[in-house]
Amino acid sequence: MPRAIFSDTKFFCGGVMNKLTDTFLRGLKATDKVQKKSDGGGLYIHVSPTGGKLWRMAYNFDGKQKTLSFGAYPAVGLKDARNKRDEAKAQLAKSIDPSAHKQAVKAAARAEIENTFEIVAREWFAKNVDSWVDTHAEKIIRRLENYIFPIIGGKPVNQVSAPELLKALREVEAKGIPDVAHRALQNCSRIFRYAIATGRAERDTAADLRGALVPVKSENLASIIEPKAIGTLLRDIDAYTGNVIVRAALRMAPYVFVRPGELRRAEWSELNIEGAEWRIPAARMKMRQVHIVPLAPQVISILEDLQQYTGVGRFLFPSMRANTVPISDMTLLAGLRRLGYGKGEMTVHGFRSMASTLLNEQGYNRDWIERQLAHGERNSIRAAYNYAEYLPERRKMMQEWANYLDSLR
Repeated sequence: MPRAIFSDTKFFCGGVMNKLTDTFLRGLKATDKVQKKSDGGGLYIHVSPTGGKLWRMAYNFDGKQKTLSFGAYPAVGLKDARNKRDEAKAQLAKSIDPSAHKQAVKAAARAEIENTFEIVAREWFAKNVDSWVDTHAEKIIRRLENYIFPIIGGKPVNQVSAPELLKALREVEAKGIPDVAHRALQNCSRIFRYAIATGRAERDTAADLRGALVPVKSENLASIIEPKAIGTLLRDIDAYTGNVIVRAALRMAPYVFVRPGELRRAEWSELNIEGAEWRIPAARMKMRQVHIVPLAPQVISILEDLQQYTGVGRFLFPSMRANTVPISDMTLLAGLRRLGYGKGEMTVHGFRSMASTLLNEQGYNRDWIERQLAHGERNSIRAAYNYAEYLPERRKMMQEWANYLDSLR
């Protein structure tokens, strides 16, 4: 066991005999040399030639001479300095090095400041943002900034309790958006797991809240999958008398069945009309993988008609307010509503469900369908090289799908 020895120690009636007084300390003047005035028990005042008066304690720990600093006089008074000395002596009596203990306390305090939930969350976000499409990333950070950071953002990540996190999520539920509360909980769980991986937390606090939130009713995005009704829908779109750009987007949607965001943000530079191919760059795809959409002649015809309206710009479907941005998701949805298709009947996303359901029913290879739907590949390394997988088969399938739609029309 380490041995602790106090320097400059005198005992009187079983205790340390103190030497210094406030009167003496106030009158202590600097000289051209360093002065050390002992108070007993290793405690002394260190007076520098510039006049600074610093409390220090000399002690021996495990055979090594060491010094502990308590601060400057008079900010740290004589009584406080003696109390700090006594605390250090109590630590030495337990074979604890006061200097090491002081450093550990400082490190713990610094870690709490540097590892708050918000700091760790933003670090996690920065590590992952490049793997998300912009709209998804924006939703995540906005969710955290609006609902989570105000409640637990300033707490050390390893001290956030389940009730504190639940309080933040309950406020989200109270706004009538339980689905957002569930997504925020999922985000928090990933942040806690990141904190565990980086050595700043020991457990996922969010895991304690399973079943604590109001269940979200699962609602499938409305889609028309009955062949006769599809034919009616296609004829209604053809007869659309609203904006020509919206009409072109709605006409194209069932043939290519990409995600609504991928459709409305389509750029002319991504299209190879002669090669009958649309290559959506990875940056715009949900799974951050290049996606190839074979274009049937029916789609080429729609594009050729559209070129006379928007071909000189960047986007196929520019906003009616500014051609420097694409149309919004609500614009396409409003087009369907104008045709008389309600919320529970058809959505823009519903064209994907339509294609998936009927192509599977018609016996097409499921792998071809999944690849054309751009569903995620679990093996990210494999997926990076698989965007052209089954391309000849998919070209054939997309052409037959286009012909099928025309037959329904």
